[in-house]
Amino acid sequence: MARKGILSTDTSSSTSRTEAKARMMPRGAVGALQSSLTKLQENAVQEIDPALVDDAGFEDRLGLDTAAQKHLVESLRTYGQQVPVLLRPHAKQPGRYEIVYGRRRLMALKELGMPVKAMVRQLDDHALVMAQGQENTARQDLSFIEKASFSAQLQDAGYDRQTIAAALSIDLPMVSRMLKVGTAFDMEFLRQIGSAPTIGRERWMALVKAMEDQGARGRAVAFMKRPEFLPLSSDERFDAVLARAQGVTEKAKTKSPKTSAHVLHGPDGAPIGDLRRSTRGVTLTIGSRSSDGFDAWFEAHAEALLNDLHARFKSEASED
Repeated sequence: MARKGILSTDTSSSTSRTEAKARMMPRGAVGALQSSLTKLQENAVQEIDPALVDDAGFEDRLGLDTAAQKHLVESLRTYGQQVPVLLRPHAKQPGRYEIVYGRRRLMALKELGMPVKAMVRQLDDHALVMAQGQENTARQDLSFIEKASFSAQLQDAGYDRQTIAAALSIDLPMVSRMLKVGTAFDMEFLRQIGSAPTIGRERWMALVKAMEDQGARGRAVAFMKRPEFLPLSSDERFDAVLARAQGVTEKAKTKSPKTSAHVLHGPDGAPIGDLRRSTRGVTLTIGSRSSDGFDAWFEAHAEALLNDLHARFKSEASED
């Protein structure tokens, strides 16, 4: 009985010391611990039902590339989701989420009936804009007009140019140039043309200038309602609209090398390069910003890789 009493006394003393120590723990230490736990939770990847995810942020893609989306679906079906999307808790509907970036992956996973792997972070609207904008900056396949349109949407929402510059990691002069184009067209007009992946700022500025004339705008809009407009690729739609706006007839058009382009994707569905074909040849572009050194590695091994591919081509050609 005595031994039992001693054990009871020791346990009571130990509990008292623990409680006292907890009471004596500095508030700063508790706050730091809570902050660390929050960061761990935000960086943890969770599996979430795509049906619980709603749209948020701004429209950063002008139209859906059905071929690229189909490729992404097949990649996710074969290899699974390698790169998580970013979500935030829904401000008004507990238990639901809003997408910050990763919309194409979310759409593909919905089609496959698979859960979405996601990081969930507490973001206010300003932090959401910064996260979405910086994710866009790192993507190779976002065209000039998509970035310009994104800038215009931010300005319309009340964000100043300094914030827009920070969100897209560009300087203020470039913000001004993008806004000249992005604010010149409404979203419905841009959606009809699409992303126009090979059309840069100078040609968009030419369209802005041409469309200042109401007659030019009328000709362009009228052509966009014709049935032959829809089957065109996004780049071809731009070319046709610019030609009508400038009053150039089909016969008077100067011949320029026809170019076709498409984005090459890795096993995880992420873009790894752009392949363009024109009458002059084939060009492969591997962006340096988001390639994690693949561009430098490719440069170092380019000759060996091309020799292997050429030998394969010769072998297959001889079999035919």
